[in-house]
Amino acid sequence: MLRCIAVDDEPLALHLLTDYIRKVPFLDLVASCEDAFQAARVLQENQVDLIFMDIQMPGLTGLQFIQSLAKRPMIILVTAYKKFATEGFDLDVVDYLVKPVGLDRFMKACYKAQELHQLRTAPPATPAGATGAAAPDYFFVNSDYSLVKVVFADIVWIEGSGDYVKIHLHSAPRPLLVRTNAKTLEGELPADKFLRIHKSYIIAIAAITAIRKNSVFIGELELPVGDTYRETLRRITGREL
Repeated sequence: MLRCIAVDDEPLALHLLTDYIRKVPFLDLVASCEDAFQAARVLQENQVDLIFMDIQMPGLTGLQFIQSLAKRPMIILVTAYKKFATEGFDLDVVDYLVKPVGLDRFMKACYKAQELHQLRTAPPATPAGATGAAAPDYFFVNSDYSLVKVVFADIVWIEGSGDYVKIHLHSAPRPLLVRTNAKTLEGELPADKFLRIHKSYIIAIAAITAIRKNSVFIGELELPVGDTYRETLRRITGREL
């Protein structure tokens, strides 16, 4: 869970922001604040991982508040003004949202914060060649001009289409679009956890709920099985299909 606070001097905007936060399952709202001074008091008394911050506020602006912090949580700026975007990103904010903000865009910013938090809190990698070194449970992909960390256990299924693949995740409402092909991506996945069932589909074995001769089911989702991949299914089930 990411412990967060919302800061906005406009009551309606603050209400909408807190309502959005409560819809995100991995966010824990610690406090909603009407100005930067109230936010500073909350930070003194609580551990906070993420701040949703308006910019134009009386007394102390959001940018001034961020600059005043010796130890900064992650910041997502939520503002009516596009003109401060450069200053915001110079302060290493996670994202910059321009009001009015739709829930889908808000969720995208939250997932970016979650991924960054996972990167920051992940245990240090064991040096190559060290005794007992375990294989990593994640890999990185190029998506949306960023290197995005994907945890293997979060993958449900993968859909290939030419030079792109869509990685469908448990944690995201929309698939992650990656510029690569299914064959290349298959080589980066642990063979004991994933299965190629079609030239266009790779699935997480743990996500399979049922198998037929020509189909694999993930809940209500039905994916076709290519002729050349039926033998692989026979091996994992131990039965003729």
